[in-house]
Amino acid sequence: MSIRILVVDDSAFMRKAISMMLESDPDIEVISTARDGMEATEKARDLKPDLMTMDVEMPRMDGITAVKKIMKENPVPILMVSSLTVEGARATMDALAAGAVDFIPKQLSYVSLDITKIKGDLIAKIKSIARDRSRAFSRLVSPKTFAPRKASPLKFLSAQIATIGISTGGPFSLQKVIPFLPEDFPLPIAIVQHMPPHFTKSLAERLDSISRVEVCEAEDGMELKKGTVYIAPGGLHLKFKRIGVKVLINISKDPSETLHRPSVDVMFSSAFETFGGRVLAAVMTGMGKDGLEGAKLIKSAGGKIIAQNEETCVVYGMPKAIVDAELADAVLPLEEIASAISNAVSTTAAPANS
Repeated sequence: MSIRILVVDDSAFMRKAISMMLESDPDIEVISTARDGMEATEKARDLKPDLMTMDVEMPRMDGITAVKKIMKENPVPILMVSSLTVEGARATMDALAAGAVDFIPKQLSYVSLDITKIKGDLIAKIKSIARDRSRAFSRLVSPKTFAPRKASPLKFLSAQIATIGISTGGPFSLQKVIPFLPEDFPLPIAIVQHMPPHFTKSLAERLDSISRVEVCEAEDGMELKKGTVYIAPGGLHLKFKRIGVKVLINISKDPSETLHRPSVDVMFSSAFETFGGRVLAAVMTGMGKDGLEGAKLIKSAGGKIIAQNEETCVVYGMPKAIVDAELADAVLPLEEIASAISNAVSTTAAPANS
């Protein structure tokens, strides 16, 4: 059965380009297109697509307003198609906060849009989201009902750092974890979220504005401090370097041959090299298996691994790889992860609450 897609963009060229890319796959059918948010909301109601792609900047009704209206009236998984600019990144974060599932960046050149570069990623994301549509979508339709819960009693008092690897569905999911960590969280936290440049900075700014811990985009040479969250910058790896008693962040393009940059495996492996087994790692929603090899190293040294459960993942790929390899010390729903991380590393941590 085909995945029925509604393509929304104010550019006729973009509507055609995206439609042609999608329909090159036999499992995808573009049932219609829309030129702006107003037309998109009407067609979402009438055609009931399985998924929509949505531009951000459009006349009459922009993409963010359209997402809010559609999620309220006729909920449909929405994938934003966003420009690779600071403004585009901030607008995309707004759309994800409004309920969009994920985004695909437009590739910009000096004179034209090289949109075909996103074809493989676009099709892969659509298939993954469509396959997991029912459970993923239930998490997004009514985010205001989210309530953090006390988690299983995982204890790891010798941990010196917490690390999180996450991809598809990450911005939404991180907003249900980081803001629920206590202000006195006793460790530094490093996060790899698969995103291009600009987007990771906007994500860090948004999380910082709603969290009790400090959140920043990681920079080369920063000293790790407890109670601070460091998000790997888009297009660069986050690693660690010990200088005497201090541990500094090392930001680098190397290794250059990885499938993702930033890479969860690179961060996890560096954490293992720097901290040995004193690493608490969480692997959350995302496609593929980035993080698996690094998690094996952490686990072999005595570290602890938390995996997000299938029912609450937008895409159950990365955590599934951890669970299938029998590396997980705890497999938890999204609403228990903040509490599990807090309680594991602190003797005084109370259950996370809003």
